[in-house]
Formats: sequence, structure tokens, C-alpha cells
Amino acid sequence: MNLSEIILDADRLFIGDEIPRDYLNEKQTKAKNLHALAYPLTKGEVVDLMHYAKEKQLVVIPSGANSGLAHATEAHEGELLIDFSKMNRILDFDLDTLTLSVEPGITIGEVQKYVQERGFFYPPDPASKHSTIGGNVATNAGGMRAVKYGTTRDYVRQMEVVLISGEVLEVGSLAIKNSSGYNLKHLFIGSEGTLGLTTRIDLKIIPLPTVNQSVIAAFPSLPVACEAVISIMRNGLDITACEFFERDAIALSEKLLNTPFPSQKGQAYLLMTFDGSSQESVLAEIARLEATIKTHAPEEIVLLNEADTVTAWKLRDSILTAVVELSENEPLDLSVPTNKIATLFNYTKEVEAKSGLRFVSFGHAGDGNIHACVLRGDLSEAEWAVKRHEVLSELYQYVHDIGGLPSAEHGIGLTKKPYFDQVFDSSYRHYLKQIKLAFDPENRLNPGKLV
Repeated sequence: MNLSEIILDADRLFIGDEIPRDYLNEKQTKAKNLHALAYPLTKGEVVDLMHYAKEKQLVVIPSGANSGLAHATEAHEGELLIDFSKMNRILDFDLDTLTLSVEPGITIGEVQKYVQERGFFYPPDPASKHSTIGGNVATNAGGMRAVKYGTTRDYVRQMEVVLISGEVLEVGSLAIKNSSGYNLKHLFIGSEGTLGLTTRIDLKIIPLPTVNQSVIAAFPSLPVACEAVISIMRNGLDITACEFFERDAIALSEKLLNTPFPSQKGQAYLLMTFDGSSQESVLAEIARLEATIKTHAPEEIVLLNEADTVTAWKLRDSILTAVVELSENEPLDLSVPTNKIATLFNYTKEVEAKSGLRFVSFGHAGDGNIHACVLRGDLSEAEWAVKRHEVLSELYQYVHDIGGLPSAEHGIGLTKKPYFDQVFDSSYRHYLKQIKLAFDPENRLNPGKLV
């Protein structure tokens, strides 16, 4: 079978040199002599592409919106690229089970808009609203609401997966409880496209909260703000989002957007949201918040009106963009116990002083997910490569030593793989590789990533 017999539309298949240069530039890939780029529309086409790849002994690289930060869809030479961005339909919305069935190429922004217009809610909330649901599943994306609602893993009921052999698996169930053998669904979630390719995802949807209120608490330092987070979690506040950032970080967004943050006091901030079914219940939680954090001497607590809420969250969402505008950087996605956030922040200040590299710190305080960035500044390419590796090697080891993990939601990909191999012992990595080989014995599906 030829590729042109599988993908019938000329605008969905590009072979060899026909692959548009703009596409490769957008993917920021240095790959050469690629076999082909295919845009499937159906499960059947994906199955046939896998059979074709097996016949030709091709490596297969899946991709979606190119929003990932770990180079988990990087190609090298001679691969078959399968781009799911055109496989982007909503297939069904079952109100009886509150299940939305979608194809992998639909974006999270499209899913959220669709269900919210109907009075429902899909809680996972990664910053890149153009990221695809398939990509979110591949990395177990979380976002700002994970502290209350969890991550993508918690909202996948079942999936249809095509293996490298072309075999199709149904994993998961619409049933709520499952004690029926190994849970293969959870193996595929977070596997970064190394075990199989999803062609249908059934998502759990919940009723839409009717009331939201955002709050800013300003503190004299980030460690003090982090201590307040521990008190918030210890007292069981029903908090929807709890973001932290330094004044230096939000100042970059202020400059980028030419807009002031609604609080100008303090050197560190918690930007929080509470949601619920009534104004009374939400305001009661905010009263508990004020009582809880007053022992940490906040410089001010601001309940935001609608306009300031939009401004505050837009500035928070723009921190990474502002950092990119300022300097080439290494974005981090560290995960540590919430009582170690201040410990890690203090360590980054030590590394900053020793290395001369600037850190910009922000992230999801409520679940210990640190999105600091290490800035290149004016270092030469060679100096940056050496110093970056030295700093990251020390940093990932330190995170491991305090009970943390190298990635919370971006995945390992190629970027973090050297440090993943560094901090996890050979026995652990051996069993990960055995899982990989069980599904992909010839190592032809997105090889070199994760394991």
C-alpha cells in the first residue's frame, strides 16, 4: 500500500521534500530527509499509517499543536510524521454520563468553550489554550486549577489507542469504579506518545461553578508567601487556584503589556481564585483565607473586581511570554512537596549567586509546581550550553533529594531526559523500558523520549 492510497487528499500528505519548510520551521526541528508528513482524519487512516510504517520499518513521530516545552515530538531523520491537528472533531456529548467524546486534535480552548456554553465545565487548565487534548493526555497536563480539580488524568474516562503494530485498544471505561486488572489507561496518559496514539478520548465533564472570586495577597518575600500556602493547605481551604510569583516576574509582564498589576505592594504575591455554587459560600472561604494568612503578615489582601481579575490573570499568564521576550531561557517544570517550595526558591537564589544566571520564579503554589526560568542573558552559545547543563544537573539532583520530580506537567521529552536518567536509578528505568518494549518491541514509536 502506498501513502497516497491511505491519505487521499493532497493537502493532507507531503512526501519527502514536499514537506513545507514553514511547517518544519514552526516545529523548530532540525530534522532532515523526513519520509513523509501525514494528517489523518480517521482511526482507519491512523491504523493504515501504522501498518505502512511497519512494512517500511519507519519510525513514527506524532504531533499536535507544537505547544510542548520538552521537545517530545522532535524528529531527526527519515521518520514518518503523523500530525493530528486536523483530527479535531467533537464526536458526542452524553449528558447522562457527563462524557464528552473528542478527537485528539481538538484544542483545550475549544473544549472549554463548547462545554461552558452549555453550562458545564472541563477543569484542566494548562496555559496554552491552543494545546490539543491529545497532547494534554500525552503529558498529563494540569494547569492552575489542579490544586482543586486535579490534572488531565482525572478527567479521562476511556480512550481509543492505536499501537505501533496497527492494533486498536480500548482502555478505561465509562463506569466510575474499576478494580478489573491492570489499569492500562493510566499507562498511556503521560506516556508522551511513546506507547500508542490516541484517536478518541472520552472526557469527564462536571457542572459549571456559578461564582468565581479572585484575591491577591502581597507579601514581603516569596518564602513568606510560601509559608502562607502551607497554612492555606493545612486548614483545608477550598481553593481553586493558588499562583505565586515574585515582583520581578510580574514586573516583566507589566512592561510587556504596559499594564500595572492590581497590587503594587510587597515583593511576592499569591494570586488565588475560589469558586462555588453561591456567593455566600465563596465569600465564607475568603473570610477563612484572610483569617488563615493574617499570621504571615501580608502587606495587603485585595478582593478583585471583574476588570482587575481579568488584568491580574492576563499578567500572570504573560510571565513566560515576557521572559521569552527578554532572553533565551530554560523553562523549568519542577514538582516538589508544597512544604519545600520555599526551600527550593532559596536554593535557586544560591545557584543564581554562584552561577551568575538569572532565575525568574513563578508557578502553581497550591500543588508545588514550580515554573521558574533560567535566563541565558548575554552569554555566548558555547558558554550558555556549558553553564546551563551544570546548573540544571545540580538543580534536578537537588529537587530529587528534597523529594521532588523533574516534571509536573510538561513531560520529559528530549529536554529533560539526561536529568531524568541522572536522578532515577537504573532499576526504575529498567522497568519503564520493559513497559515500552511490551507495546513497541522495535522501538519505532517516538523513540528516545522519556525512556
